[in-house]
Amino acid sequence: MALFDWLTKRRKPLSKMTRQELRQQELTLQKDRNLLVKRIEKLGQEKQKLFERGAKEKSPEVRRMMAQEFDLKTTEQLMVSRQLNIRTKEMLTVSRIRMIRENADRAKVSGDRIGMISARDLVGLSKLIENDAVTAEMYQERLDDLMQLGAEIDEGATGVSEAGQAVMDIWEKMDAGDLADASEAFDEADRRVRERKSAAEG
Repeated sequence: MALFDWLTKRRKPLSKMTRQELRQQELTLQKDRNLLVKRIEKLGQEKQKLFERGAKEKSPEVRRMMAQEFDLKTTEQLMVSRQLNIRTKEMLTVSRIRMIRENADRAKVSGDRIGMISARDLVGLSKLIENDAVTAEMYQERLDDLMQLGAEIDEGATGVSEAGQAVMDIWEKMDAGDLADASEAFDEADRRVRERKSAAEG
């Protein structure tokens, strides 16, 4: 894909970039990802309004038109979601290598060749990035295996931390209907995160 062609075929590939250059790439990808998230959210809102209008509509012809529009927006949402999955995996790659640059001393102690991944490694990663069946979570595991990070890097830097997982759990309870009050759910999530932060510091 274009990004990895640029990163691997220029005079200075991703594996040779400085921390500052990697950070710049990371910020660019983060901006792109945020725009994609907003687009997905907007499409979701438009679909919700369209569905509600269709439920009240009595004309079969108008309903048919709305159903087609709903289908088109769903198709676009899936396409944008695919792009989001790709951007997320790209950002994970850049973030990992930047993180390794910042933890060079640790890499030296463990004898890793972290931060020196080859162009061949990047080609393999690019194939995983383009594969829609490979989720960001699956890709993250593969990336960590490649870079031999294991448990050496803080969980907060490699994925969802224990505190972050607590928030995820609250959202899942809301999805299941176990927590209906949004304000109550937020308070519960905030309390759990604070507890885990305090425990970590203690």
